[in-house]
Amino acid sequence: MPNLILNTDIERGTINKHIYGHFAEHLGRCIYNGIYVGEASDIPNTRGIRNDIVDALKHINIPNLRWPGGCFADEYHWKDGIGPKEQRPSMVNTHWGGVTENNHFGTHEFMDLCEQLECEPYICGNLGSGTVHEMQQWVEYITFDGINPMADLRKENGHPDSWPLTYWGVGNENWGCGGSMRPEYYADEYRRYQTYVRDFGSSHIYKVACGPNTDDYHWTEVMMKNTLSLRGDKHLMHGLALHYYTNYRESATQFNEDEWFTVLKKALYMDELITRHSAIMDQYDPDKRVALIVDEWGTWYKVEPDTNPRFLYQQNSLRDALVAALHFHIFHNHNDRVHMANIAQTVNVLQAMILTQDEKMLLTPTYHVFDMFKVHHDATQLDVHLQTGNYTHNGDSIPQVSVSASRDAEGRVHLSLCNTDPNNAIELTCGVRGLNLGTVTGQILTADTITAHNTFDEPEQIKPAVFNGATVNGNNLSIALPSKSVVVLELI
Repeated sequence: MPNLILNTDIERGTINKHIYGHFAEHLGRCIYNGIYVGEASDIPNTRGIRNDIVDALKHINIPNLRWPGGCFADEYHWKDGIGPKEQRPSMVNTHWGGVTENNHFGTHEFMDLCEQLECEPYICGNLGSGTVHEMQQWVEYITFDGINPMADLRKENGHPDSWPLTYWGVGNENWGCGGSMRPEYYADEYRRYQTYVRDFGSSHIYKVACGPNTDDYHWTEVMMKNTLSLRGDKHLMHGLALHYYTNYRESATQFNEDEWFTVLKKALYMDELITRHSAIMDQYDPDKRVALIVDEWGTWYKVEPDTNPRFLYQQNSLRDALVAALHFHIFHNHNDRVHMANIAQTVNVLQAMILTQDEKMLLTPTYHVFDMFKVHHDATQLDVHLQTGNYTHNGDSIPQVSVSASRDAEGRVHLSLCNTDPNNAIELTCGVRGLNLGTVTGQILTADTITAHNTFDEPEQIKPAVFNGATVNGNNLSIALPSKSVVVLELI
């Protein structure tokens, strides 16, 4: 009997491409000396934005980018980042290293970045230390096309037309760095601030409220009870943000199997969090009109030796690739409630896509998972049933195999699989129903060691390769899934 059944004729909703979103905060070398090097840099750039980073992110079809934070957003005053660069005041980044920033990367530069990336901007407004008026004016500056002081100011600063804008965060981590608020207090503040985040012209702003820190279910209860609607079907929020990090403050590259297992188990905790927060949301919103937005997730290790501990610069190994793939499968399975997610962070910070060193750039194993999984963007999730054993280590267990399937707009079926066991391959027999199997092709991401990672001297130690371990036999698919691997198959 097959131990994996793929029902291509049973659909399980749409996998929103925005769960493959990204997060770029003014933190360490994410923005400055990462994405933004300035127009005078010898590194090839377009208006100060690195061309190689833009090309790499466009290749993975980045759907959205969250900015300017994170905790940085809680002290960011947007007017300091507009106008002639030489006239912009400096600021101290109190959260991330106490460094002084010159505000050369502001609203115009961020919107330019999003236009170059062809992605949607997701701006996080300052509720922690900013005023309602300040947030209102920022929305007007970006989206208003008529005659008013903010639109006039934007035109004076060189952008006659408004920008399209969909996603707006009304505060960030207001339970912590965003004001140390109780949920009852934040709920009232959210109601007040969101009133002035208005739609202008063709913009219909999707308002995201600060949600819980990890397993703070009381926060979710209060927010759903007190901010769901004003009258009738008019919702005060469209999304509630959840933050959860696979937090393991040890080395990103020097670890043993104990630490491999611990990190993967922590990653799988995301499923329980989404399930339990969604159950609370279902009580108040059974029609699922309010999304759960996981706009900060990823691994958090010790920083690399001899780097600023507040810059959160860490390496990225095969283990992180498995963490990313497991998260995506979880998000797929909760596509009725999870409509967006943003990995932390895009460049040089935490579980980054890209690392830079002066003019050098490398792609991480996590980047390669985003690349392999882009076939799932806006695809229809398909029904799968899996029966396999566990990966057991020191008396504890997690599932050995994780799987997800989808059909894209062209009718192609894709099957993604992870083997969490670093020691043992597994033979899978996949019965495919509702599709006459013809051919199968695939890619694999794996390595000889669990600690494999890319360096600036050897930037391609780990990258996708052609996978030849799947064969078609009638309407069954035999898959030889290697240990510690991520595989994506295309069925035709």
